[in-house]
Amino acid sequence: MDLGLAKQTAIIVGGASGIGLATAKQFLEEGAIVEIWDRNQNVADVARAVATDMNIDSERMRGRQVDITVEGECVEATTLAMREGGSIQHVVHAAAIGSGKFGFPFSNLQPRDWPRVLEVNIMGMVNIVHALAPALKQSGQGSIVFLGSVAGQIGSQTDPPYSASKAANINFMQCVAKDLAPYSVRANIVNPGMVQTPLNRGVWQAWHDQQPLDQRKSYEEWAGDKVKHVIPLKRWQTPEDIAAMIVFLCSCRANSITGQTINVDGGFVMHW
Repeated sequence: MDLGLAKQTAIIVGGASGIGLATAKQFLEEGAIVEIWDRNQNVADVARAVATDMNIDSERMRGRQVDITVEGECVEATTLAMREGGSIQHVVHAAAIGSGKFGFPFSNLQPRDWPRVLEVNIMGMVNIVHALAPALKQSGQGSIVFLGSVAGQIGSQTDPPYSASKAANINFMQCVAKDLAPYSVRANIVNPGMVQTPLNRGVWQAWHDQQPLDQRKSYEEWAGDKVKHVIPLKRWQTPEDIAAMIVFLCSCRANSITGQTINVDGGFVMHW
Protein backbone atom coordinates (compact mmCIF):
# COMPACT_ATOMS: atom_id res chain seq x y z
CA MET A 1 0.00 0.00 0.00
CA ASP A 2 1.46 3.35 -1.05
CA LEU A 3 1.00 5.78 1.84
CA GLY A 4 2.09 8.80 -0.15
CA LEU A 5 4.88 9.77 2.25
CA ALA A 6 7.84 9.65 -0.14
CA LYS A 7 10.08 12.75 0.07
CA GLN A 8 7.97 14.26 2.87
CA THR A 9 9.72 15.29 6.07
CA ALA A 10 8.80 13.91 9.49
CA ILE A 11 10.10 15.08 12.86
CA ILE A 12 10.01 12.29 15.46
CA VAL A 13 10.32 13.69 18.98
CA GLY A 14 11.67 11.05 21.36
CA GLY A 15 12.93 9.14 18.34
CA ALA A 16 16.18 7.67 19.64
CA SER A 17 14.57 4.52 21.09
CA GLY A 18 11.41 2.50 21.58
CA ILE A 19 8.22 3.43 19.75
CA GLY A 20 9.73 6.66 18.45
CA LEU A 21 12.61 4.84 16.76
CA ALA A 22 10.27 2.15 15.35
CA THR A 23 8.16 4.97 13.89
CA ALA A 24 11.21 6.63 12.33
CA LYS A 25 12.17 3.37 10.62
CA GLN A 26 8.68 2.88 9.18
CA PHE A 27 8.67 6.43 7.80
CA LEU A 28 12.01 5.69 6.14
CA GLU A 29 10.58 2.51 4.62
CA GLU A 30 7.90 4.71 3.02
CA GLY A 31 10.55 6.94 1.44
CA ALA A 32 10.19 9.85 3.87
CA ILE A 33 12.94 12.12 5.17
CA VAL A 34 13.24 11.76 8.94
CA GLU A 35 14.76 13.83 11.71
CA ILE A 36 14.75 12.40 15.22
CA TRP A 37 14.85 14.73 18.22
CA ASP A 38 15.82 13.38 21.60
CA ARG A 39 17.48 14.49 24.84
CA ASN A 40 19.87 11.53 24.39
CA GLN A 41 23.25 13.04 23.54
CA ASN A 42 23.94 10.09 21.20
CA VAL A 43 20.90 10.79 19.02
CA ALA A 44 23.04 11.69 15.98
CA ASP A 45 24.90 8.38 16.31
CA VAL A 46 21.57 6.54 16.49
CA ALA A 47 20.44 8.25 13.28
CA ARG A 48 23.66 7.34 11.47
CA ALA A 49 23.44 3.74 12.62
CA VAL A 50 19.86 3.43 11.34
CA ALA A 51 20.82 4.91 7.98
CA THR A 52 23.67 2.41 7.69
CA ASP A 53 21.56 -0.58 8.76
CA MET A 54 18.78 0.33 6.33
CA ASN A 55 21.23 1.20 3.55
CA ILE A 56 19.74 4.61 2.92
CA ASP A 57 21.24 8.01 2.19
CA SER A 58 22.35 9.59 5.47
CA GLU A 59 20.65 12.83 4.38
CA ARG A 60 17.30 11.06 4.84
CA MET A 61 17.94 10.31 8.53
CA ARG A 62 19.23 13.01 10.84
CA GLY A 63 19.46 13.25 14.62
CA ARG A 64 19.31 16.36 16.79
CA GLN A 65 19.68 16.68 20.57
CA VAL A 66 16.73 18.66 21.95
CA ASP A 67 15.44 19.19 25.48
CA ILE A 68 11.71 19.60 24.95
CA THR A 69 11.24 21.26 28.33
CA VAL A 70 13.24 24.24 27.05
CA GLU A 71 11.08 26.29 24.69
CA GLY A 72 14.07 27.99 23.07
CA GLU A 73 15.65 24.65 22.12
CA CYS A 74 12.44 23.54 20.40
CA VAL A 75 12.27 26.79 18.43
CA GLU A 76 15.94 26.63 17.47
CA ALA A 77 15.65 23.00 16.35
CA THR A 78 12.66 23.89 14.20
CA THR A 79 14.54 26.77 12.58
CA LEU A 80 17.52 24.51 11.79
CA ALA A 81 15.29 21.73 10.43
CA MET A 82 13.52 24.19 8.14
CA ARG A 83 16.82 25.68 7.00
CA GLU A 84 18.26 22.26 6.16
CA GLY A 85 15.14 20.62 4.74
CA GLY A 86 12.96 23.45 3.49
CA SER A 87 9.66 22.15 4.85
CA ILE A 88 8.09 19.88 7.46
CA GLN A 89 4.94 17.85 6.83
CA HIS A 90 4.66 15.55 9.85
CA VAL A 91 5.37 15.68 13.57
CA VAL A 92 5.25 12.67 15.89
CA HIS A 93 5.53 13.48 19.58
CA ALA A 94 6.66 10.33 21.41
CA ALA A 95 8.67 11.73 24.33
CA ALA A 96 7.43 11.05 27.88
CA ILE A 97 8.53 9.94 31.34
CA GLY A 98 6.92 8.38 34.40
CA SER A 99 7.38 9.24 38.06
CA GLY A 100 9.41 6.10 38.74
CA LYS A 101 7.13 5.25 41.66
CA PHE A 102 4.17 2.89 42.06
CA GLY A 103 1.13 5.07 42.65
CA PHE A 104 -1.43 2.68 44.11
CA PRO A 105 -2.72 4.16 46.28
CA PHE A 106 -1.97 7.69 45.09
CA SER A 107 -0.71 8.53 48.58
CA ASN A 108 2.38 6.41 47.86
CA LEU A 109 3.49 9.51 45.98
CA GLN A 110 4.01 13.01 47.30
CA PRO A 111 3.10 16.27 45.52
CA ARG A 112 6.81 16.76 44.85
CA ASP A 113 6.74 13.65 42.63
CA TRP A 114 4.46 15.37 40.11
CA PRO A 115 6.15 18.48 38.64
CA ARG A 116 8.89 16.82 36.56
CA VAL A 117 6.40 14.42 34.92
CA LEU A 118 4.03 17.27 34.08
CA GLU A 119 6.91 19.43 32.84
CA VAL A 120 8.08 16.79 30.36
CA ASN A 121 4.78 15.19 29.37
CA ILE A 122 2.58 18.30 29.20
CA MET A 123 4.79 21.35 28.80
CA GLY A 124 7.19 19.44 26.56
CA MET A 125 4.25 18.65 24.27
CA VAL A 126 3.13 22.29 24.38
CA ASN A 127 6.62 23.56 23.51
CA ILE A 128 6.88 21.17 20.58
CA VAL A 129 3.50 22.10 19.11
CA HIS A 130 4.09 25.83 19.48
CA ALA A 131 7.46 25.51 17.79
CA LEU A 132 6.41 23.28 14.90
CA ALA A 133 2.80 24.29 14.14
CA PRO A 134 3.84 27.35 12.08
CA ALA A 135 5.98 25.12 9.83
CA LEU A 136 3.07 22.72 9.31
CA LYS A 137 0.70 25.59 8.54
CA GLN A 138 3.23 26.92 6.05
CA SER A 139 3.26 23.53 4.29
CA GLY A 140 -0.51 23.70 3.88
CA GLN A 141 -0.81 20.02 4.66
CA GLY A 142 0.39 17.41 7.09
CA SER A 143 -0.22 15.94 10.50
CA ILE A 144 0.68 15.77 14.15
CA VAL A 145 0.42 12.51 16.03
CA PHE A 146 0.85 12.43 19.79
CA LEU A 147 1.81 9.22 21.55
CA GLY A 148 -0.61 8.83 24.43
CA SER A 149 -1.48 5.90 26.66
CA VAL A 150 -4.52 3.95 27.76
CA ALA A 151 -3.51 5.22 31.22
CA GLY A 152 -4.91 8.60 30.17
CA GLN A 153 -8.32 7.09 29.48
CA ILE A 154 -8.90 4.87 32.49
CA GLY A 155 -7.29 6.75 35.38
CA SER A 156 -4.60 4.10 35.77
CA GLN A 157 -3.48 3.97 39.39
CA THR A 158 -0.02 2.59 38.64
CA ASP A 159 1.40 6.10 38.15
CA PRO A 160 -1.12 8.96 38.69
CA PRO A 161 1.17 11.78 37.44
CA TYR A 162 1.77 9.87 34.21
CA SER A 163 -1.94 9.04 33.82
CA ALA A 164 -2.97 12.65 34.38
CA SER A 165 -0.40 13.91 31.88
CA LYS A 166 -1.64 11.49 29.23
CA ALA A 167 -5.23 12.64 29.77
CA ALA A 168 -3.94 16.17 29.15
CA ASN A 169 -2.27 14.97 25.94
CA ILE A 170 -5.60 13.66 24.68
CA ASN A 171 -7.41 16.90 25.48
CA PHE A 172 -4.76 19.17 23.98
CA MET A 173 -4.69 17.07 20.82
CA GLN A 174 -8.36 17.89 20.28
CA CYS A 175 -7.67 21.62 20.72
CA VAL A 176 -4.84 21.41 18.19
CA ALA A 177 -6.95 19.43 15.71
CA LYS A 178 -9.66 22.09 15.76
CA ASP A 179 -7.23 24.98 15.42
CA LEU A 180 -5.15 23.50 12.59
CA ALA A 181 -7.97 22.00 10.52
CA PRO A 182 -8.41 25.20 8.43
CA TYR A 183 -4.79 24.74 7.29
CA SER A 184 -5.35 21.10 6.25
CA VAL A 185 -3.18 19.94 9.13
CA ARG A 186 -4.56 16.99 11.08
CA ALA A 187 -3.91 15.98 14.69
CA ASN A 188 -4.54 12.62 16.33
CA ILE A 189 -3.30 10.58 19.27
CA VAL A 190 -2.35 6.90 19.44
CA ASN A 191 -2.70 5.11 22.78
CA PRO A 192 -0.56 2.00 23.27
CA GLY A 193 -1.64 -0.69 25.68
CA MET A 194 1.03 -3.03 27.06
CA VAL A 195 4.38 -2.54 25.32
CA GLN A 196 7.71 -3.80 26.64
CA THR A 197 9.54 -0.51 27.03
CA PRO A 198 11.87 0.93 29.71
CA LEU A 199 8.89 2.91 31.02
CA ASN A 200 6.85 -0.28 31.46
CA ARG A 201 9.74 -1.97 33.24
CA GLY A 202 10.12 1.08 35.46
CA VAL A 203 6.51 0.70 36.65
CA TRP A 204 7.20 -2.94 37.48
CA GLN A 205 10.37 -2.06 39.36
CA ALA A 206 8.51 0.49 41.49
CA TRP A 207 5.82 -2.13 42.27
CA HIS A 208 8.41 -4.82 42.93
CA ASP A 209 10.42 -2.73 45.37
CA GLN A 210 7.50 -2.14 47.74
CA GLN A 211 6.27 -5.75 47.90
CA PRO A 212 7.05 -8.14 50.77
CA LEU A 213 9.85 -10.49 49.79
CA ASP A 214 7.52 -13.51 49.52
CA GLN A 215 5.20 -11.67 47.08
CA ARG A 216 7.77 -10.30 44.66
CA LYS A 217 7.73 -11.56 41.07
CA SER A 218 10.21 -11.36 38.24
CA TYR A 219 9.44 -8.83 35.51
CA GLU A 220 8.44 -11.66 33.19
CA GLU A 221 6.01 -13.14 35.75
CA TRP A 222 4.48 -9.77 36.66
CA ALA A 223 4.09 -8.60 33.09
CA GLY A 224 2.86 -11.98 31.85
CA ASP A 225 0.12 -12.05 34.48
CA LYS A 226 -0.91 -8.49 33.68
CA VAL A 227 -1.10 -9.09 29.93
CA LYS A 228 -3.12 -12.28 30.49
CA HIS A 229 -5.64 -10.55 32.78
CA VAL A 230 -6.15 -7.12 31.18
CA ILE A 231 -5.55 -7.62 27.43
CA PRO A 232 -8.35 -9.50 25.61
CA LEU A 233 -5.93 -10.61 22.87
CA LYS A 234 -3.63 -11.85 25.67
CA ARG A 235 -0.43 -10.65 24.06
CA TRP A 236 1.96 -7.73 24.16
CA GLN A 237 1.71 -4.93 21.68
CA THR A 238 5.03 -4.19 19.98
CA PRO A 239 6.65 -0.85 19.15
CA GLU A 240 6.14 -1.77 15.49
CA ASP A 241 2.39 -2.24 16.08
CA ILE A 242 2.14 1.29 17.45
CA ALA A 243 4.41 2.74 14.77
CA ALA A 244 2.28 1.25 12.00
CA MET A 245 -0.78 3.14 13.23
CA ILE A 246 1.15 6.38 13.67
CA VAL A 247 2.56 6.26 10.14
CA PHE A 248 -0.86 5.38 8.70
CA LEU A 249 -2.44 8.38 10.45
CA CYS A 250 0.18 10.64 8.88
CA SER A 251 -0.49 9.27 5.41
CA CYS A 252 -2.79 10.30 2.61
CA ARG A 253 -4.87 7.19 3.41
CA ALA A 254 -6.00 8.94 6.62
CA ASN A 255 -6.88 12.23 4.90
CA SER A 256 -10.20 12.61 6.72
CA ILE A 257 -9.08 11.49 10.18
CA THR A 258 -8.42 14.24 12.71
CA GLY A 259 -9.14 14.87 16.37
CA GLN A 260 -9.28 11.14 17.06
CA THR A 261 -7.97 8.95 19.86
CA ILE A 262 -6.90 5.61 18.40
CA ASN A 263 -6.06 2.71 20.69
CA VAL A 264 -3.56 0.03 19.72
CA ASP A 265 -4.04 -1.94 22.91
CA GLY A 266 -5.13 -5.50 22.16
CA GLY A 267 -8.68 -4.60 23.20
CA PHE A 268 -7.75 -3.34 26.67
CA VAL A 269 -10.00 -0.25 26.55
CA MET A 270 -13.38 -0.71 24.89
CA HIS A 271 -16.21 1.81 24.78
CA TRP A 272 -19.80 0.86 24.17
